[in-house]
Amino acid sequence: MVKSALITGITGQDGSYLAELLLAKGYKVFGAVRRLSTPNYSRIEHIRDQVELIDADLSDQLSLIHAIEKSEPQEVYNLAAQSFVATSWQQAILTGECTGLGVTRMLEAVKIVNPKIRFYQASSSEMYGKVRETPQSEDTPFYPRSPYAVAKVYGHYITLNYRESYGMYCVSGILFNHESPRRGIEFVTRKITDAVARIKVGKQKQLLLGNTDARRDWGFAKDYVEAMWLMLQQDIPDDYVIATGEAHSVEEFCRLAFERVGLNHKDYVKTDERFMRPAEVDLLCGDAGKAQRQLGWKPSTPFKELVHLMTDADLELQRRS
Repeated sequence: MVKSALITGITGQDGSYLAELLLAKGYKVFGAVRRLSTPNYSRIEHIRDQVELIDADLSDQLSLIHAIEKSEPQEVYNLAAQSFVATSWQQAILTGECTGLGVTRMLEAVKIVNPKIRFYQASSSEMYGKVRETPQSEDTPFYPRSPYAVAKVYGHYITLNYRESYGMYCVSGILFNHESPRRGIEFVTRKITDAVARIKVGKQKQLLLGNTDARRDWGFAKDYVEAMWLMLQQDIPDDYVIATGEAHSVEEFCRLAFERVGLNHKDYVKTDERFMRPAEVDLLCGDAGKAQRQLGWKPSTPFKELVHLMTDADLELQRRS
């Protein structure tokens, strides 16, 4: 029997890579998308004729029930969210509704339509916030430092609650930062590589950033969606940290990106107080040992290769335009 899967957030970075992976494995893939006056399908344009999109919104319970009834999935991947940390301070209530309560609505829809569906929740390393230990594992206490992170903690624990309360197959992947050429331009990594490309071709003069000393555990999104799929193939549902185990600073990311095009980052990068977070998260670095042991997963794209991949893609984009 051909498996089917429903992906919320299919038009995003992770959703597009996951859709590609599932199609390659022979799945019938459905995507739940919000109705917009000008929808953005750019990340899935190349597979648009291979997936079926269903109008649904995490703020509307009935639309989620309808999406699950129509797609009849064996697996649901909940990747949709208000996912930009900086925006969550300006739109804290929206972030809570979508990123937090939206998870409950999805879980309720699954429970109502078919509680045997396997459910994946996209948790985040931002939940660790002001870290209690390094590296962070599945047992590290959370200390969220943004409305986004607080909402993600709620989504994480409500997923665990449905697993324990109703015996549903519900898992959370605590993914550390994962990037790609498909990353949204508002995220710092893509902001950097886009600026590097624009500076190289003479369209921009400098790059304004916030805290360049912040250190993150960065991996390649295409590697990480494989871990999502693996989590739903296990006999027993469980939660997993997905990370590289290496921490690199924003400045190091800048240096490698600028060096890729033959420039010195110190000549172009400036600090701007407007981009500082109200509550900073200084260091995130994950321990994916459990995922390696139980899922057989490990990252395959080194940090430097990831930076070069993104920089090359943005440079090509700028040269074409």
